[in-house]
Amino acid sequence: MIKKIITSFCLISSILVGAQVGGESTYQFLNLIASPRQAALGGKIFTNVDYDVTQGLFNPATINTEMDKQLAVNYTSYLGGISYGNASYAYTVDRRVQTFHAGITYVNYGDFDGFDEDGNATGSFTGSEAALSFGYALQIDRSDFYFGANAKFITSTLEQYNSLGIATDFSLLYLNEDLDFNAALIVRNLGTQITTYAGVQEKLPFEVAFGMSQKLDHVPLRWHVTFENLQEWPIARPNPARATSDLSGNQTPEKIGFIGQVIRHTIVGAELFPDKGFNIRLGYNFRRGEELRIEDERNFSGVSAGISIKLNKVRFSYTHAKYASAANSNFFGLQIGL
Repeated sequence: MIKKIITSFCLISSILVGAQVGGESTYQFLNLIASPRQAALGGKIFTNVDYDVTQGLFNPATINTEMDKQLAVNYTSYLGGISYGNASYAYTVDRRVQTFHAGITYVNYGDFDGFDEDGNATGSFTGSEAALSFGYALQIDRSDFYFGANAKFITSTLEQYNSLGIATDFSLLYLNEDLDFNAALIVRNLGTQITTYAGVQEKLPFEVAFGMSQKLDHVPLRWHVTFENLQEWPIARPNPARATSDLSGNQTPEKIGFIGQVIRHTIVGAELFPDKGFNIRLGYNFRRGEELRIEDERNFSGVSAGISIKLNKVRFSYTHAKYASAANSNFFGLQIGL
């Protein structure tokens, strides 16, 4: 049974590796950071298996009984006046049926002033998108492996254009309780548009990712390493602003070697006191740091830090993420045990 599931999982991943990353597909909001905890640990963490009900939005295999009757609401004031948030809830039916997960993600792009090709005002318009998801996880033949899946129903409105879509996430999770080590392989946003904006079929932001984490024996810390967007190689593009010129004015574009490509797929994070009521979280997103850094200026792009405090059945989380000198984001989250 486990061999069949793993084989099918890998086959699906290999067939669909032609998908692209940001800017080359629609419904990009599906890749927005889901919670302050995710944001603080670098942006994409797939291996937390605990109370965090928001984790099920990114990795359905982590859905577990500790999420039972947990409600989480997260909000972010994003870049350029964009705001978005999500809500998640899980319910355990019984020991046999286990836990079902549901969540909704919403983004509002704000108000815009419209103009025609001659510069005449056409009135204001707005844009918003949302996704409703349902998830479930199961243990594979009493092994250390768990399989999970999410089904997503997507709606998007951009000015006068509308689109509907469906997508699924598949994930395989390995838990080693003796070493307190977790590893996960995720295939995200596999789907299609049901209706298009203007008659053109667009790809969804398909992604393959792999993550690992482990809690240390004698230090109250869990480390995380994630390799994102494994479906595309190379992922880095030369930055024209970093081209060099010789005395004759000939330009040499930025060169990105193998190590540079690997680094841009990598996210690292650490959570101090992961099992306590007070947590400190730090993360670094190498791709964000490389793409948004400014030459000869230290701006700490890619760095994120956050805290979490639990009071009785309520847990409050906050994260500050650094993007550029003039672009930072604050993430707020509230989780309640009902």
